[in-house]
Amino acid sequence: MEKEAKIYIAGHNGMVGSAIVRKLKQEGFQNIIVRSSKEVDLRNQSQVNAFFTEEKPDYVFLAAAKVGGILANNTYRAEFLYDNLMISSNVIHAAHEHKVKKLLFLGSSCIYPKLAPQPLKEESLLTGPLEDTNEPYAIAKITGIKLCETYRDQYGDNFISAMPTNLYGPNDNYHPQNSHVLPALIRRFHEAKINNLKEVEIWGSGTPLREFLHVDDLADACFYLMQNYNEKEFVNVGTGKDLSIKDLALMVKNIVGFEGKLKLDASKPDGTPRKLMDVEVLKKAGWQSTIELEDGIKSTYKLALDNEIFVA
Repeated sequence: MEKEAKIYIAGHNGMVGSAIVRKLKQEGFQNIIVRSSKEVDLRNQSQVNAFFTEEKPDYVFLAAAKVGGILANNTYRAEFLYDNLMISSNVIHAAHEHKVKKLLFLGSSCIYPKLAPQPLKEESLLTGPLEDTNEPYAIAKITGIKLCETYRDQYGDNFISAMPTNLYGPNDNYHPQNSHVLPALIRRFHEAKINNLKEVEIWGSGTPLREFLHVDDLADACFYLMQNYNEKEFVNVGTGKDLSIKDLALMVKNIVGFEGKLKLDASKPDGTPRKLMDVEVLKKAGWQSTIELEDGIKSTYKLALDNEIFVA
């Protein structure tokens, strides 16, 4: 990307989009275009077309999406499918129509079949049934991948796709009911510490294995891919390392400084035993993560405290 190029970040208010904006500014890019969902509804084709006609971006990072945890995914199934299909379709098609030089579409690890072999390889896409609870969201993201591939096949557009693993970091969601496992643990241990509780209970046996990537690492990967990767095949973005939920909880407990006990409720469901991304394709392309999980959680917790995230 040229330093003077006009770069559009779709979804700049979200955790991923805001991290990409930070990364671009760090690298000296100033001609960055952003619009809130109130200014341009990406589900609305005419609004998207009008925006592209007016701004004529050279490069697009498509990080906008309707997102949520398992409960939201399973409750608002039609919304998650429709909204994400429309966002992807409208932005990708407008990028084609307005001759954008390159577009990066961001998906999710939920695109893979529920029982795909671990670690998850790119070639496992569409080899089996999806996890039912987030199937609509996954189908929308798979459609985004296929749009990028088919627009490349038919029109020669340089549209690429990246699938990140579980993310955490600045601008994460710490909502008591709707957050993902890592921010939920940070909040739970912090509140237990503040309220002098004797123990924190966590659902499940603690044995499932999960992988976590700092969102600044993802932004660095996106920047690298936009500069260096021009292949049809989508790529996984992760650390290639996982740990058990119990070990994660103990790590968060120590970082937060909670001195009580950790209690595991094995009567509650565990979910998928393991979910790890195979990142060999990305490594061969020349990029790998650098932020260690413990360091990333420390900086994330400090930022949440500085921004008074947990203050009612």
